[in-house]
Amino acid sequence: MTQDWPGWPDSDAQRYRAAGYWAGRTFDQLVTSWARDHGERTALVDGERRFSYAALDAEIDRVARGLRGLGVERGDRFIVQLPNIAEFVIGWFALQRVGAVPVHAMPAHRAAEIDHLARLSGAVGYLITDRHSRFDYRELAAEVQRTRQLRHVIVVGDPGEHGFVGFTELAERSGPAATGTSSSEDLALLLLSGGTTGLPKLIPRTHDDYAYNARASSEVCGLTADSVYLAVLPIGFNYTWCCPGALGTWCAGGTVVLAPNPSPETVFSLIEREKVTIAAVNPPLVPYLLAEYEVSRPDLSTLRLLQVGSARLADDLARRITPELGVPIQQVFGMAEGLLNYTRLDDPDELRCTTQGVPLSPDDEIRVVDEDDRTVPDGEPGELLTRGPYTLRGYYRAAEHNERSFTADGFYRTGDLVRQLPSGHLVVVGRVKDQINRGGEKIPSTEVEGHLLAHPAVKSAALVAQPDPVFGEIPVAFLVCHDRPPSLPEVTAFLKQRGLAAYKLPARLEIVDEFPHTAVGKIDKKALSERLQA
Repeated sequence: MTQDWPGWPDSDAQRYRAAGYWAGRTFDQLVTSWARDHGERTALVDGERRFSYAALDAEIDRVARGLRGLGVERGDRFIVQLPNIAEFVIGWFALQRVGAVPVHAMPAHRAAEIDHLARLSGAVGYLITDRHSRFDYRELAAEVQRTRQLRHVIVVGDPGEHGFVGFTELAERSGPAATGTSSSEDLALLLLSGGTTGLPKLIPRTHDDYAYNARASSEVCGLTADSVYLAVLPIGFNYTWCCPGALGTWCAGGTVVLAPNPSPETVFSLIEREKVTIAAVNPPLVPYLLAEYEVSRPDLSTLRLLQVGSARLADDLARRITPELGVPIQQVFGMAEGLLNYTRLDDPDELRCTTQGVPLSPDDEIRVVDEDDRTVPDGEPGELLTRGPYTLRGYYRAAEHNERSFTADGFYRTGDLVRQLPSGHLVVVGRVKDQINRGGEKIPSTEVEGHLLAHPAVKSAALVAQPDPVFGEIPVAFLVCHDRPPSLPEVTAFLKQRGLAAYKLPARLEIVDEFPHTAVGKIDKKALSERLQA
């Protein structure tokens, strides 16, 4: 037991080391070895800026010395809130080099979330850009600094008038070299829980478990030194950073390309220009990619794999990807808390299009249980419980929450409703809390959304509960449509033709131009529910 979160029992830790999952290397040691092994190979592309492995390591060292000059020490927590720019990578590894702990924040977070993260983590520092997407992060930092003990605010770009330190000025504050300051068992970073309600919890990841997460994911996805990974979603998002993401690509000696935004035009132009071999997107982007491809017909001949993850991909949409784009699909289902599932590269098409994969590690332990924690038969829906060599045993500074979120023997209650097939593949049904209770009949929102997305007029869909005096709750379908939106009778007739039970049919439609999204790009159903109540 550590002071701030429960670690793995000694018996499990010894087993994971003996199996070779935990290799006993820190991220500083890893980036140093990558620079030694790959030297002048291109590690990172950010617009017109290109960094070899050796040059990236030199930049990391320069910034690490600057951090030491500021007085940043081993164990200090540092919030990192940057868009997809090279400074995220350089700053992240520089913090590792001095033994500090990056706390990942999304670009979309604002004062409520950042103040919460600063308080909960005890952060001493904050790494930001000056402006991004017409928002001034310096004003946000000044606001948070008034209530929290943020000793250091470092700004990429113009530091402004608040006395903050410019990222490029760190070299002027150069302190001694900093290497070997951490142990592989130490806290390496703090990720954010991905829920759509409430403030995020902090997820502790050690060097040992997170490096295994990256390395094993890289192997499952077949990455090599010739791989070119396109980071489409925010780089601080666990999916983009480590599934296999940037870290997994560097484990293989490949190249990471940063997309400044996730628009289909940007994605396709970077695939063509940089000869991208693997890209990772989320389900809401897929219809837009398919529509843009139909118009512009970009050259995707180098693309070997399109990953789709972070939320459930509708089967009908999955089946369109390979025939229309000519690119193999890989579904990714997991959580920043640990467990990752991938469809395998040699899986039959049907499994790749209708399941969310099998667990990454041979030592991932899975249970699918009912409301009384009894294991359900294969094929029956139940809540997913898991433990393993890269799945946390407790949130950071959250003892009361940990009592509810973990079983007595260390299994994490994911909150995901799944079915497990005899092959071991998981099919995500939805979230335990994302069900609509219509007069005692439970409606899994994810299932209905998948059917709605099959309608030719529907671009995106979300099913939300509306309070009802008779049934308790009724389902309301929010739709973003291509052109003419369908009527409610048209939608219900379509769903009936697809075999959907009558009680699952939406009681009404809400047509919107676009959906609100959470900081990690998921549809914000809390905001949609508030709209219904208003």
